[in-house]
Amino acid sequence: MKKGIEELTPKQIVKELDKYIIGQDKAKKSVAIALRNRWRRQQVEDDLREEIMPNNIILIGPTGVGKTEIARRLARLSSAPFIKVEASKFTEVGYVGRDVESIIRDIVDLSVSMVRNEQTVEVETKAEEMAEDRLLDLLLPPLPDVKDGENQLNDENDETYLKWKRTREKLREQLRAGKFDERKVELEVPSSTSPSMQIISPMGIEEMGMNIQDLLGPMFPKKTKKRKMNIPDARRFLIQEESQKLIDMEEVVREAIDRVENGGMVFLDEIDKIAGENSGSGPDVSREGVQRDLLPIVEGCSVITKYGMVKTDHVLFIASGAFHVSKPSDLIPEMQGRFPIRVELNSLTTKDFIRILTEPENALIKQYIALLKTENVKLTFTKGAIKEVAKIASEVNENAENIGARRLHTILTTLLENLLFDVPDSKLDEAKITDKDVRDALKDIIEDEDLSRYIL
Repeated sequence: MKKGIEELTPKQIVKELDKYIIGQDKAKKSVAIALRNRWRRQQVEDDLREEIMPNNIILIGPTGVGKTEIARRLARLSSAPFIKVEASKFTEVGYVGRDVESIIRDIVDLSVSMVRNEQTVEVETKAEEMAEDRLLDLLLPPLPDVKDGENQLNDENDETYLKWKRTREKLREQLRAGKFDERKVELEVPSSTSPSMQIISPMGIEEMGMNIQDLLGPMFPKKTKKRKMNIPDARRFLIQEESQKLIDMEEVVREAIDRVENGGMVFLDEIDKIAGENSGSGPDVSREGVQRDLLPIVEGCSVITKYGMVKTDHVLFIASGAFHVSKPSDLIPEMQGRFPIRVELNSLTTKDFIRILTEPENALIKQYIALLKTENVKLTFTKGAIKEVAKIASEVNENAENIGARRLHTILTTLLENLLFDVPDSKLDEAKITDKDVRDALKDIIEDEDLSRYIL
């Protein structure tokens, strides 16, 4: 069972991250402390709680060393609203493109979806009962003179009602046994066609921060249409419909906004792409302009969303970048001040690659073994083969562009290409990859420097 964040100490958080990320102990330690501090802040008295600001982090290191994976696993661990965005996709105010406030609107949408799904699970049993009753009403309509299933004593329809009730219970048993699965029923479903209107906006319709359907609801009432579907499909549709009726959306929105404001995490990838001086003057979007637009969001401000105002004062921002060309000090001073914790991630060595191939729960070799198992083929790698793959990955990273652990994907794909292609048509039961197989498969590519640049 998944532990709540309040039960996880920083050491336990690091232990959980170790299951998927090899090395980078310093970065894991920093993010574990930041995550635990989210819970600690909630325990502080009200007056001081508002004054405790999150310690935003910049992860510095080449691509493929685990920066994004650390943030992604951290979010799953805490079950917090989490969004990953690329800083280079945003523009400064006045230019066509995504504005920085859309980050908060997106994370609020995700949070609402999370809370709604959780509450749907809670009301699922009740919704299933209500859906079953509605199906029974379609199979055996209620008696016209008996309202809400109430039987009046000394009524002339007593016997009729009792007979109807017995029949309904028999139908319920047959329905649960799946005897009506092939039967079709007619349901009222929302019509997919809705009034269209063109809105010219630099932000785009999804960025407007308002729900047009709700705004124009009285003018354009929702239309429904009749549709025939079999019993299992009808049951699923009715459960979903009944669940929505049982969920208090106002409470969902309140909870979702609270989660974003007090536990939300934003991962700003490629922040180095908006660092550095502008290349001359002109009509292009300036990097500093994007930084200055990001600054209020990171510092703490109120953003208008379709669910109401959302404060970003206590949202945790984790930024990352390779910083090959620029460096963190190239960010504007105000932005630097909002990311007080800087963690440098190490480049991966051959030993790291060996561990990455075998140790994590989602290790690449485990993935390929599972894929070929679906074809009833037992795939094995010798220790020598794994070492050879790791060695070649390190060499190619040194001689070509260093893309970190992602190099293992390209090498394994090239190594296993023929096997993956031939397996469905061959009668192979077992495949063993040795260090000789690795060298033979990749020898020509590695020797030809130009070829290795394109293939590996």
